[in-house]
Amino acid sequence: MADAREVSAHPLRRRALWCSAALGAAGAGLTWVGAVYGGGLLDVRVAVGLPLALLGLVLLYAATTRVSADAYGLRTRTLLRRRNMPWSDIADLRTYIRYGRNQEVHRVGVLLRDGRTRRLPLPVSASSGDRPAFEAELDALRTLHRRHGAPESAHVPVLSYRVAGRGTAVPAVLCVLLLAGAGLAMWFVPVAGAEKEAWTSAAPCTAGTPVAEREECLSTRHARIARVEISTGRQSSRLYFADGRPLERLGVSREGARGFHAGDDVQLTVWRNQVRVVAAEHHVWRRHFTGAGEVAVIAAVCALGAGYPGARMLLHRRGRRLPDDEVLPSALPFAAALVGTAVWLLPFCYVHPMGPAGSPGALVWAASGAVATLAMLARAWRATRIRTPGDTTAGAGVPARERREEGDRFLAARFLEHTDYNPNGFGTHLVLGDGPLAVTPHPGPGRFAARRVPVERLTVTGVRRVRGGDGDTVGRSWHIAELDDAGAPVRLAAAPADLTRILQELEAGRGTAPAVEPGPSV
Repeated sequence: MADAREVSAHPLRRRALWCSAALGAAGAGLTWVGAVYGGGLLDVRVAVGLPLALLGLVLLYAATTRVSADAYGLRTRTLLRRRNMPWSDIADLRTYIRYGRNQEVHRVGVLLRDGRTRRLPLPVSASSGDRPAFEAELDALRTLHRRHGAPESAHVPVLSYRVAGRGTAVPAVLCVLLLAGAGLAMWFVPVAGAEKEAWTSAAPCTAGTPVAEREECLSTRHARIARVEISTGRQSSRLYFADGRPLERLGVSREGARGFHAGDDVQLTVWRNQVRVVAAEHHVWRRHFTGAGEVAVIAAVCALGAGYPGARMLLHRRGRRLPDDEVLPSALPFAAALVGTAVWLLPFCYVHPMGPAGSPGALVWAASGAVATLAMLARAWRATRIRTPGDTTAGAGVPARERREEGDRFLAARFLEHTDYNPNGFGTHLVLGDGPLAVTPHPGPGRFAARRVPVERLTVTGVRRVRGGDGDTVGRSWHIAELDDAGAPVRLAAAPADLTRILQELEAGRGTAPAVEPGPSV
């Protein structure tokens, strides 16, 4: 298929799609008959035919979709529109990966010369079974592009959620929503504090209390419980009063309802036209007041929650000069800093919701916590710096002969291709030291199930950062060594320092140095 002069992509099982579309047309007719000659929109024929009509419309759209390519360029046709893209306007073809529930959906994307992107409706791969056909069609499209255009990349860029080329719209929206929630909660902090203070300072009503001020004082009502309804789910339990006086029922907590029984005489305390206390001879229930401290904690949680998508946008901005398919560092170090901040900030907000307010102890608490947060953020900033190949000193300058004397050392590394020394990708570690370089499926000790790496036939062709096409099993901070195994390309993934030591071991086994150019940190 790579030598084809014309490529055409159609949806799989087109006959089944057309049959389903015909079924949808029948559903549309049934809906029309039911709406006109039946009982209107409530007719059973409408209830059956309308979902079938909608399903048929979706399947008709899928059945009429087509993508073709020839010497001129790419052409897409759907039910709603057609688009032609000449090869001269296309900068590159790439793969987009969208993660669904227990599946990966692969689609082909087009990068235009002006920087805009388009996603082709076909080909699409939603399972490992149709992945070979998807890759064959993508390879055919790239062959035509190389023949009649000028691709920017020699490999297929794969864009997943981890790479620099994916947008930040979702983290930005989530960050804005959480910050808005934090601001709204902070606006309610003084309101909640004032309400609780008013409840605490409220006095019982007297005969001389004006009618206009009776809402702000405590009035009492006597009642008898007719029955108690204790909920089993998340709904509130209910107390029902005899003769519906002074009210028919009252929602209480499950624990509060368990203390009352039918026939109990109770006294109700009313404040601001709401029952706040129900007191019996043996049990008292009080309505919970949300204080200023609790609202301040909610505001702090929202603000800290906004920090994680903000960190993802920061890392995306930090790696703006990277190729679109290179993997960005993980934002987990910033998440750890946010968790560490929550350890001191949440108790502080609960105890001092309105701020330190000149208290020496609160000022020391806030200052020391802020210093700790700055230290954690600085550490996270350093941990998430973008390291280019050669930007490591760990393991460098130590002769391989001296390292062998230390005994076996197991390093987390893996070959990404299936080879005779890494069948079915079983290796998770490389062991070097007293014996030859070997692949093992465990971190040691001992060389059980180890397979020797044929260093005499491996040649290092380059070292690079992780790309989206290397898979999700490779750490974000790892590097990839591209090797030539007797003419077959092989990729070796490991942490930068560990990869340096492994390549030095290969150098010692072959007697030649790998050509790795160091690069600056970003």
